[in-house]
Amino acid sequence: MREIVLDTETTGFDPESGDRIVEIGAVELSGHIPTGRTFHQYINPERAMPQEAFEVHGLGDEFLADKPVFAAVGQAFLDFIGEAKLVIHNAEFDMRFLNAELGWAGMPLLPMDQAIDSLAIARRRYPGARASLDALCQRFGIDNSARTKHGALLDSEILAEVYLELIGGRQPDFALTTGSHTARARDEGSDDWRPRPRKTPLPSRLTEDEAAAHAAFIDELGDTALWRTTGTD
Repeated sequence: MREIVLDTETTGFDPESGDRIVEIGAVELSGHIPTGRTFHQYINPERAMPQEAFEVHGLGDEFLADKPVFAAVGQAFLDFIGEAKLVIHNAEFDMRFLNAELGWAGMPLLPMDQAIDSLAIARRRYPGARASLDALCQRFGIDNSARTKHGALLDSEILAEVYLELIGGRQPDFALTTGSHTARARDEGSDDWRPRPRKTPLPSRLTEDEAAAHAAFIDELGDTALWRTTGTD
């Protein structure tokens, strides 16, 4: 199964008010494993960068001035994602911007059901807990020290790690294997989990010399030794 973990940076919060995408970052997963393939593009928004947005991602007018406009890179983006599911933290936000840009460029829009919202997954799994990307990194022990400012590709790479933890950890298919109820209960901290006895007991590791030495030791203790009385009426 192919998935694309995706993030964007923008000039603001509302494309209908004239805000635009300034960066797209995407990481490819296959079977929930990163393949090493990525998509990364800075984009000229053809408008001035608001100070509030600049403080979030640090992408200013001078830096973006020579970057391509969205219409010039939109098809390459569509080619990269194909029909893969798009894993996005707060998917409604990014999908709204992507479809606005695609629409302005006369390109096909992305169906909302193509997106998997990792924010919604986190809120279902940890109701009432903070579900920001930074909070989830802290919960799962993921190093996000390089995230001094928001960046689409870096955030996608971090989100890929967070997503794998949200869907079951580094071995997401483990819970689907035979006998996984026990492992799943242990992982979820179930109070009634008990180890199951082995179908075939392990062979004794006691050597003949060790058994003989133990028997001689018991003989020295006499008939009242605990080992002689255990199991009697």
